[in-house]
Amino acid sequence: MTQILRNARDEPRLPVRTRWAVLAVVLAADVLDLLDATITNIAAPTITRDLGGGPGLVQWLGASYALALGVLLVPGGRLGDKYGRRRLFLLGLAGFVAASLACGLAPDPAALVVARLVQGAFGALVIPQGFGILGATWPREQIGKAFSLFGPVMGLSAVGGPILAGLLVDADLAGLGWRPMFLINLLLGGAALLAAARLLPRDTGDPSVSVDGPGSALLAGALLGLLGGLIDGSGGDWGARPLALLLAGLALFAAFCHRQRTAPEPLIRPTLLRNRGFTSGLILGVLAFAAVAGLLYVVSLYFQRGLGRSPAGTALGLIPLSAGIVVAAIACHRLIHRHGRRLVVAGLLLILAGCGCLALLAGRGTWALVPPLLLTGLGMGTCFGTVYDVTIGDIAPEEAGSASGSLNAVQQLANAIGAAAVTTVYFGTADGGETHALHTSLAVVTATVAVCLPLVRLLPREAPARHDTQNA
Repeated sequence: MTQILRNARDEPRLPVRTRWAVLAVVLAADVLDLLDATITNIAAPTITRDLGGGPGLVQWLGASYALALGVLLVPGGRLGDKYGRRRLFLLGLAGFVAASLACGLAPDPAALVVARLVQGAFGALVIPQGFGILGATWPREQIGKAFSLFGPVMGLSAVGGPILAGLLVDADLAGLGWRPMFLINLLLGGAALLAAARLLPRDTGDPSVSVDGPGSALLAGALLGLLGGLIDGSGGDWGARPLALLLAGLALFAAFCHRQRTAPEPLIRPTLLRNRGFTSGLILGVLAFAAVAGLLYVVSLYFQRGLGRSPAGTALGLIPLSAGIVVAAIACHRLIHRHGRRLVVAGLLLILAGCGCLALLAGRGTWALVPPLLLTGLGMGTCFGTVYDVTIGDIAPEEAGSASGSLNAVQQLANAIGAAAVTTVYFGTADGGETHALHTSLAVVTATVAVCLPLVRLLPREAPARHDTQNA
């Protein structure tokens, strides 16, 4: 980030209106990504009723998007450095819109999952370019204003996105059911694409930048095998196919690890993995984000399958959780440099308390779940807003960009793993009733979050200071 801001001083200063318009384009792309990462939480039961596919489709709907996004996020950033950020932004956004159309027109579960994978892959080309584009268009002394809008805008999107998805599904526009929640991207993404083509500054890129394509392919194959085996066996039939997929995934993951030791430009720098604080934060982040991603999915399933709520009703019922995330994340942005890793402990304890209360009050109606959902959301927001800031607390400045990119990619992969793993538990125990399935899933989430607590002591005590953005 420091390098981006430093380079911005040498760029021509665009008119004020143009700078704000560029910021709006970058924000629109990030909002589209956030919406499409979360909308299937709400719509999954409706989609499976329409297309079939059963629990397996529910699990793949969220995992496929996060998997492709996570695997390609770091390579996507390097491709932008190599070929130019504007070019990759436009290519990624155009592909994202086309993949959204394919999602909305998907005739069967397989076509929808493939379209979600493609959607996530193109999203990974768009998202990493945003900060670089802003650094090239905003002067250093004002860029803090641009970055300060990301928190509120993404927070509003986190609350409003699922509500919009639920309303679109319930409205059943033109008899299309769930499809308009993907097709609306043609309007939103198309407008952003036209604006980006007109406004974004041209850049040439650096042909000397290296991109580890084989490493990305090995990681993608490994995770597809592991998730495929997990989902395929979630129905209780652990026969030859799911076991073969799991073994293939493990073998490819071993090959990926070897590749990371030998590649000239690995996805995660070996020096980062030798840093105890970074490695501990990486492990903690995988566990915590996987747990809460799975929790979000099963709570949505419980609202619809257990409490009989509609998609829109489910989205409204989850507002306390979303509001808690937003409020805590914004508050922790100001508190992180005073309290450091203590906030991570507080967040984990709040999640544990929220899960415990949720287990006690499940089955007593929707309103009884408001306090535990709010408590859980506050815990999630506290963790989301602090754990990775603290993790890079003792990383060398020249490695901060690589560390942040790797952590963001790992977060997406954890979301994919958690969505598949926790919903596997939910569907595997649903024969005992939806409340029993929720209780079992909450027990798994609670145990996973509890394992994170000892790791906090290995994190750096404080987050790095944000001199450039704070003083801008």
